[in-house]
Amino acid sequence: MQFLPMKLPSSSASKFLFSVFVLVVSTEAVIKLPGNVTIPAVIVFGDSIVDAGNNNNLKTPAKCNFPPYGRDFMGGVSTGRFSNGKVPSDLIVEELGIKELLPAYLQPNLQPEDLLTGVTFASGGCGYDPLTTELASAIPLSDQLQLFKEYTEKVKQIVGEEGQNRIVKTAFVLVVAGSNDIDNTYFASRVRKLQYDISAYTDLIVGLASTFFKELYGLGVRRMGVFSAPPLGCLPSSRTLGGGKTRDCANDYNEAAQMFNTKLSAELESLNIQFPDARLLLIDIYNPLLYLIQNPIKYGFEVVNKGCCGTGYLEASIFCNQFSPNTCTNVSGYIFWDGYHPTERTYKILVSSLINKIANGFVCAGSAC
Repeated sequence: MQFLPMKLPSSSASKFLFSVFVLVVSTEAVIKLPGNVTIPAVIVFGDSIVDAGNNNNLKTPAKCNFPPYGRDFMGGVSTGRFSNGKVPSDLIVEELGIKELLPAYLQPNLQPEDLLTGVTFASGGCGYDPLTTELASAIPLSDQLQLFKEYTEKVKQIVGEEGQNRIVKTAFVLVVAGSNDIDNTYFASRVRKLQYDISAYTDLIVGLASTFFKELYGLGVRRMGVFSAPPLGCLPSSRTLGGGKTRDCANDYNEAAQMFNTKLSAELESLNIQFPDARLLLIDIYNPLLYLIQNPIKYGFEVVNKGCCGTGYLEASIFCNQFSPNTCTNVSGYIFWDGYHPTERTYKILVSSLINKIANGFVCAGSAC
């Protein structure tokens, strides 16, 4: 998988460009943290929650570059984002004041200046478990890491080695994965359930996650945020498959997500001790999303147990399309857009509640401060 060629500046212009870049992002384009710490870029790895179109040209069922996806995105364009509008990575860069959207790294019209403030390498269907990604024909984390290496070389050609190192060290690097492992590979397909009990499987994926985090650290990353698993049993598809006749939240899915989150939290704390010059932050998605689901009226939601697209019970990706019957017209009343992914409005509420915790979590991350 190769990055599309782009015209880059000569090495003699690199220092000047980096000076201009630093001036711009330190005066108007980046949120100010205590101690004058800045976040110049956001770099994202993971799955469909933060995929902005990397899967568009893959032979995979995990894609959504067609209606009704993106119907509330600017211009109503189906970009490959798994929602009716923006996804968390877009909202995070917007809240941080960096830029309006975080583009997919494999986006054909990506410009050199887009690289300096970050991109997403995420691929719908991806998981920490390589089998999860293989089953979905998505881009595995190992390949996302190779694309990141390619990305850093492109950045170095633009701003020089010193500028590239500084961007990587001070960027907010977000990893969003694990949900597909538990929901799809363990429960839905039962492939891993035949080999592991849930305790052993969560041990496996946390170990794989830890290896990935260490690889990112080895490449210079010093500010890393990791999404927890959400309340998987309350996703519309999980309610349908595991919630019984009344489609209640599936307790075994939620218990598995909580077990994973507890182990992930402990592993991140261990890595913070192992790497004192870095900061690895667990971003709790489980409890804020569960609170929305349990208190919908407080936030103006009307429907919590099904998605807007089609019947809302299972449809997602290629099964949520322009021929899906009964797709809702009042999407603002829905927590979920399809059987798996929240609406943009839900994402906005979650990101707004988390952004200060994210920003303040990276004050004084060792040498990145």
